[in-house]
Amino acid sequence: MKRKYIFVVGGVMSGVGKGITTASVMKILQSKGYSVTAMKIDPYVNVDAGTMNPVEHGEVFVTDDGAECDQDIGNYERFSGENIFQDNYMTTGKVYQTVINKERNLEYDGKCVEVVPHIPNEVIDRIKKAGKKAEADFVLIEIGGTIGEYQNLLFLEAARMMRMKNPHDVLSILVSYLPVPKTVGEMKTKPTQNASRTLNEAGIQPDIIVGRSSKPIDKIRKKKISTFCNIEVDDVISAPDADSIYDIPILLDKEKIGERIIKKLNVTSKRKKPGLESWKNFVEKSKKQKKEIKIAIVGKYFETGDFVLTDSYISVIEAIKHACWKQGYKENITWLSSEKYEKESENLKEISSYDGVIIPGGFGSRGLEGKINVIKYCREHEIPFFGLCLGMQLAVVEFARNVCGLKDASSTESNENTKNPVIDIMKSQKNVMKSKKYGGTMRLGSFDCKLLSGTVSRKAYKKETVSERHRHRFEVNNNYKDLLVENGLTIAGINPKLNLVEIIEIKKHPFFVGVQFHPEFKSRPIEGHPLFNEFIKSCSK
Repeated sequence: MKRKYIFVVGGVMSGVGKGITTASVMKILQSKGYSVTAMKIDPYVNVDAGTMNPVEHGEVFVTDDGAECDQDIGNYERFSGENIFQDNYMTTGKVYQTVINKERNLEYDGKCVEVVPHIPNEVIDRIKKAGKKAEADFVLIEIGGTIGEYQNLLFLEAARMMRMKNPHDVLSILVSYLPVPKTVGEMKTKPTQNASRTLNEAGIQPDIIVGRSSKPIDKIRKKKISTFCNIEVDDVISAPDADSIYDIPILLDKEKIGERIIKKLNVTSKRKKPGLESWKNFVEKSKKQKKEIKIAIVGKYFETGDFVLTDSYISVIEAIKHACWKQGYKENITWLSSEKYEKESENLKEISSYDGVIIPGGFGSRGLEGKINVIKYCREHEIPFFGLCLGMQLAVVEFARNVCGLKDASSTESNENTKNPVIDIMKSQKNVMKSKKYGGTMRLGSFDCKLLSGTVSRKAYKKETVSERHRHRFEVNNNYKDLLVENGLTIAGINPKLNLVEIIEIKKHPFFVGVQFHPEFKSRPIEGHPLFNEFIKSCSK
């Protein structure tokens, strides 16, 4: 079949579910037998998400080929089960950078390079390249932010131009919020009408409107949206709040969004239909769990004013859920600020009330000593501990200080003058840091890890070599490996090519594992991730 393109845009306000809608449509089209890929367009002038503050922007997701992306790429992967690559993520900065480089290289044959059409044309070229590389029947393109924002105009122009040239191959979905003000007590459609009109001003008529709200959209409101937004009633899709994001593909499928897309894009070729049965079984199982597993995540990217932003660790959260549900448990996650444990105090006793503790990745020195104190408490009181990236590095620092006797042991990331840099910057990173080339220069993407026989990690993975995703500049200093091992630390995983420590463990402990990589990026809803699964098993005991 001829490749089809679906643009997903947001109206009224951001953060109401464009990414989950895109991921859900992916899943639905897959269930009908089609190959699908998805792209995310961020309107930021940043070249990628790697330099963005996670408190402001949310988690930085890393792909197998080392792209630092928006967290929605993670949702695409989790829902579809397919790996997404760097060609599927673009920003305003990346597009402009490419166009300027082409101009400098005389690739425009001396013509005047203009914002229109050259910027939208570059966007279109990237969309088509991603679709071709994935050999996809459908390419979904999520445009970040909302349609009323100035910085989105060029991306909407790209969508308009594609639709103009290929009207039967391009479709637009508007995801818009329908508020139900408490003082009014009635669902209001006017914001969505205005959003549709704003999209019309950009030259795009939405084909389907997904109405997000706290309640299902009734027939009266569907008809009103149909009348004033110039679409059929059946093209108004109700997407009320759900207990879980994993309910959304099922809810949208009941609204027949897949059938509407196939009809509008005149897709006539038939496919073998795998259906959504395995997904439905997974969702049903997730809701039947009664016994809780209490997990504490100790970090610093939680607070934003008076609010808690869980998006900073969204992949970790989802990985915990996947592992809990697979083994018949309900997750109970608590956020603990590491700064409250900076001094070993009575506060640490509350750690004993949790079944397990996770210390995720992060940067900077704020809250580090608090995390180290929590790790020590977990080690000494046999509380299951799982350290991810920075969490693993701090576990090595804690072990070096309190078991090996190196009282001033530290990481050169937080203490450049430490006499015992058990965690040190990689040699390949030193020149990068000197020249201040921070963007896209970390150890990024998938690297192999060879597992030591007889370890918890080898037992979990059930194979000798695995591949996991990385995002860091600092590593375990090999000059201290022998001392650490002599004192009881197990080096459970090594990168065979670079001879770098990937996994550390402590034996005779319910579960004490630290990994230099980010296993949460590869966790999938139905199967979970081997290490998270093993961690939850230990927590359950």
